[in-house]
Amino acid sequence: MTGHLDPLHEALTRLDEVWSGAREAGDLSRTQLMAVTEALGLLHRRSGAMLAEVAACVAHESRTELGADSLAKEQGFRNAAQLIATTTGATTGDASRLVKVGEATAPRTNLVGDRVPAKYPAAQQALASGTLSAQAFAVILALLERVRCKIGAAQTAEAERLLVDKAAGLSHDDVRRLVTRAEAWLDPDGVAPREQEQRDRQSLSIYERDGRIHLDGDFDAAHGAPIVAAVNGYVSALFAARKDRLAPDSPDADHRSVAALRAEALSTICAHALGCENEAPALAGATVVVRVDLKDLTDGTGYATIDGSDLPLSIAATRQLAASGGVIPCVLGTDREVLDYGRRLRFFTTAQRLALAERDGGCAMCGLPPSMTRAHHIRWWKRDTGPTDLENGILLCESCHHRIHDNDWEIRIEGKGRHSRVWFIPPPHVDPARSPRLGGRARFDLAA
Repeated sequence: MTGHLDPLHEALTRLDEVWSGAREAGDLSRTQLMAVTEALGLLHRRSGAMLAEVAACVAHESRTELGADSLAKEQGFRNAAQLIATTTGATTGDASRLVKVGEATAPRTNLVGDRVPAKYPAAQQALASGTLSAQAFAVILALLERVRCKIGAAQTAEAERLLVDKAAGLSHDDVRRLVTRAEAWLDPDGVAPREQEQRDRQSLSIYERDGRIHLDGDFDAAHGAPIVAAVNGYVSALFAARKDRLAPDSPDADHRSVAALRAEALSTICAHALGCENEAPALAGATVVVRVDLKDLTDGTGYATIDGSDLPLSIAATRQLAASGGVIPCVLGTDREVLDYGRRLRFFTTAQRLALAERDGGCAMCGLPPSMTRAHHIRWWKRDTGPTDLENGILLCESCHHRIHDNDWEIRIEGKGRHSRVWFIPPPHVDPARSPRLGGRARFDLAA
């Protein structure tokens, strides 16, 4: 077991080194806080990997064929998941996922007793090194197990390698986004059947309680996209009005939360739909943008995506949605639009914004949907004579735009066209090595 503990001891030693001299977190400088946070993250990932390994062993010693001799029953528990959940303070669902991660990454023996590699060796190495958490791999594992029989062993192994590599350094929420997009890429033929299942599950409950009206909705991608676009467009328009009218510290400034503004948006849009004579509410140019490759559209194969959503859309649903009002079908693979304007135009055109959204997927830094971003010049149009071209453009929300300029981050575009990549280079006081951080859609797309 000593060899298994070495990575954990290394992580503990690193934490001890960066915490050295401080009695509590309040005594740490900002540099030390970041170092401690990173050391704790490494410790968390490595201890989680060890816990998954142990959980698999507990499950093996608690298998049903052992009957009363099962470890879990011996300790007074119904099964291994309950034992692990009680011991670690987790849910039984989390405990079951830990067992599956441990079993999928443990060395195995064949029928003659020889040791063979783990079922998912790339994940095993990433867990052992601390570059991937057990929780993140549990999400990836669920996808690989769903598509394994359909795509075959070779493509599963390649998908495992790509997903494990992409997931390193991502938050758990971003790993889920990665997996959602990867499933459509791995199994495009499965998009349409899943779509029907999701359509059958959609619902909207409306009820009154405690003097208030409650709404609880569940929509598939095609029906949910117009709702999201309209509501977020209204909120974006309100934010723009806030910025133009009042300073944030003004006593009359609107400090309502985004959730409160969304509630107002839905009410206002519905009131207008009922036939009020007022002008349509400002929606900040909100539209539903559906993106699809020309080959997929003509062949009827593959899938499409909706700006601001990670959910894939079948070609049949794409054609149906594109026939609706307020929907822009963005067909990729044609050269009919001029997307670079040099110094002739100061502001990016609608066509350029669509192209930037294809590359950036929304805010290239934080991932907010395209409807909540603006197209900005990397080299400023006026001060630095930057051209209004795609290679000098980027989609950013207001918060990230200010954060980049206020803290001296740099932006670089690698390559050209829809498969180019956006890199954010932190300033020396954030990262002395100034290691580039990948942004935009390329963080989540396996085909990028």
